[in-house]
Amino acid sequence: MNILETATLGGGCFWCLDAVFRQTRGVLTVRSGFAGGEIENPTYHAVVTGTTGHAEVVQVDFDPSVIPYEVLLQIFFTIHDPTTLNRQGADKGVQYRSIILTDGPDQMRTARQVMEDLENAAIFPDPIVTQVKELGDFWHAEAVHDDFYGKNPYQPYCRIVIDPKVAKFRAHFSEWMLRDAGD
Repeated sequence: MNILETATLGGGCFWCLDAVFRQTRGVLTVRSGFAGGEIENPTYHAVVTGTTGHAEVVQVDFDPSVIPYEVLLQIFFTIHDPTTLNRQGADKGVQYRSIILTDGPDQMRTARQVMEDLENAAIFPDPIVTQVKELGDFWHAEAVHDDFYGKNPYQPYCRIVIDPKVAKFRAHFSEWMLRDAGD
């Protein structure tokens, strides 16, 4: 039996990250939730006010023998803009910040190295502002937020905002896409 690891990532609305990571080979579960804030057991309606300090995040359980943490981070940095502080597209506020919440020193080192490599390669026209810190508490969001894209593919937000991120993932990471339900 393989040992699973967990990645906790925030890059704007959690529905976007959830949609992509559910299609990623080596990912076993994806949970939408909140982390990085000050209050316990926050609700979606509290977090979207921007007053709780929490970010919308996904928690991804993955098999590192199938997909390395570094590749998950490369996908993460490809499907959102890590150069905008507290904003992704029309979504504005601290709850939409770019954040990596690490599970131990190895993930912390890897996250910092991936960011340094991206900066050195001048991939983005502006500096990366992604926050990197240790994961404290993760609060699972209400069930309606898990697999929102899969349950609502024709909803306007899904078509306008999420579809392009999924297409970008497929274009840049086709080798990491699930091929069938057995993957």
